[in-house]
Amino acid sequence: MAAVAAAGFVADWRLGLVLAVWFGAWTLNAGLAEGRGPWVRRVVPLIFGITLLALWEMTVDLFEVNPVILPAPSAIWVQLIDSIPVLWADFVQTFVKGALSGYVLGCGAAIGTAILIDRSPFLQRGLLPVGNFVAALPIVGIAPIMVMWFGFDWHSKAAVVVVMVFFPVLVNMVAGLKATEPMQRDLMATYSASYWQTLLKLRLPAALPFLFNGLKIATTLALIGAIVAEFFGSPIVGMGFRITAEIGRLGLPMIWAEIAVAALAGSAFYGLVALIEKRMTFWHPSQRRQ
Repeated sequence: MAAVAAAGFVADWRLGLVLAVWFGAWTLNAGLAEGRGPWVRRVVPLIFGITLLALWEMTVDLFEVNPVILPAPSAIWVQLIDSIPVLWADFVQTFVKGALSGYVLGCGAAIGTAILIDRSPFLQRGLLPVGNFVAALPIVGIAPIMVMWFGFDWHSKAAVVVVMVFFPVLVNMVAGLKATEPMQRDLMATYSASYWQTLLKLRLPAALPFLFNGLKIATTLALIGAIVAEFFGSPIVGMGFRITAEIGRLGLPMIWAEIAVAALAGSAFYGLVALIEKRMTFWHPSQRRQ
C-alpha cells in the first residue's frame, strides 16, 4: 500500500508541475494578448509554441514515455540536425519537384479555365458540377492511378497535386469574377470597354481576394497531396517515402523530423502567398483592417 501511495504521489507531483507551467504560460500569454501593437501578433504565438514544446519535453522526461510512442522534441531536433542532407533531398523531391510544380500547373490551369467558364454559360453549367464531383474523390484513390499513369518519379506526385488544387482555385476564381457590381460593369460599357479591357481593369482586380483564398487553401493541399502520393510509389527519396520506410524500422525521431520539415515548409509557403496577397490587395477592406 505504501508503494502504491508513493507512486501516486510522484505521478501527482509530475502532473502538478506540468499543469503549473501550462497555467503560468497561459496567464502570461492572456495578459500579453490584451496589448496593442504589431509585436503582439508575433510574441503571443511564439510564446504559445515554445510553451507547447516545453510541456512536450517535460511530459516525456517526467513520465518516462517510451521514445517509440513519442520522442522528446530534443531527440527530434538532434535527428533533424544529423539528417540535414537526407531531409534536404527529401524536401527538394517532394516540395520543389512534386508540390510546387503541381501547384503552379494546377492553379494556372484553374485561372484559365475560370475565364473560359465566365465566357461560356455551357461550361459554367456543365463543368462546375463535375468539378465538385472530382473534388470529392479521395486522394488515396487518385494517387495510385496517377502513379500508374505517370510513373514513380515526381511527375505522378505533381499530377495528384494538380487534381487537388485545381477545383478549389477554380471555384474561388469563378466566384471572384462575379464579384463586381452591375453599375461598375455598366460604367465600363459606357467607356466602350471591350470584354478583355473590362476583365483586366475591373473584374480581375475585384476577383483577387477570392483568388487568393483559393491559393492559400491550395498551399496546404499541395504538400499533403505530394506526400500522400509518395506512399503509393516513389524513388528512394522523398518525405512520403522516408516516412513509410522509417515506420517499418520504428524510426520515430526521423518521422517527426520529416513532419517538422513539412510543417515549416507548408507554413512558409502559406505565409509567402499571404504576403503577396497583402501587397496586391492592399485596397481591400480585409487588408486595411490589419
